[in-house]
Amino acid sequence: MIRTLVVEDDPVAADAHVAYVGRVRGFEVVGCAGTGADALRLLASSEVDLVLLDVHLPDTNGLEVLRRMRAAGHTTDVIMVTRARDLAVVRAAVAYGATQYLVKPFTFSAVRAKLEGYQTYRESTAPVLAQDDVDGLFGALRGTAPAGGLPKGISRESLDAVALVLQEAGRTAVEVATALGASRVTARRYLEYLVGTGLAVRHARYGTTGRPQTEYRWRPEGVQ
Repeated sequence: MIRTLVVEDDPVAADAHVAYVGRVRGFEVVGCAGTGADALRLLASSEVDLVLLDVHLPDTNGLEVLRRMRAAGHTTDVIMVTRARDLAVVRAAVAYGATQYLVKPFTFSAVRAKLEGYQTYRESTAPVLAQDDVDGLFGALRGTAPAGGLPKGISRESLDAVALVLQEAGRTAVEVATALGASRVTARRYLEYLVGTGLAVRHARYGTTGRPQTEYRWRPEGVQ
């Protein structure tokens, strides 16, 4: 079993994260902390394999917790969990050794995909002999491994880019295509995929004249 610590200050979100982890085979929650200080205390007193670490905490921030973990010699793997979309935050998380990055709001399927990818990475026993072996190992973490991955025509990198644009504001397919330098057909394919997975919803955007346009909006956390 992969022993997991959930660090989240919002009680409702914390309960949801604990429930999500508990639903994935091979994982168990061994603790839940609402502050950075509590997280560090639990890490010092418990055996933890993985930390779901929120960036925004009442006494500090997740990046500082991660920095202190590494300074104390903790090599525990970390998945950063946050609403933050600032590139500097992502780079800092990577620099401090975060294994993965999960952006709110997210569904159970998104959490499961991250955890299963991590599980594949952790349980791999194949010898690393060449570049392809290394790429395959890291591909499991990034969600680009072929087994149980995304459907044909959907790449993880492009999907993440579309999701980030959509999380800023409601967009039409044309607006997403313009923002990313992609075709309208490609943008619509990714947007419809997000709708199909429950991460986005469609709305009618009415202008002063003409037919309404289809606007896609990121689904607020907790809305079903």
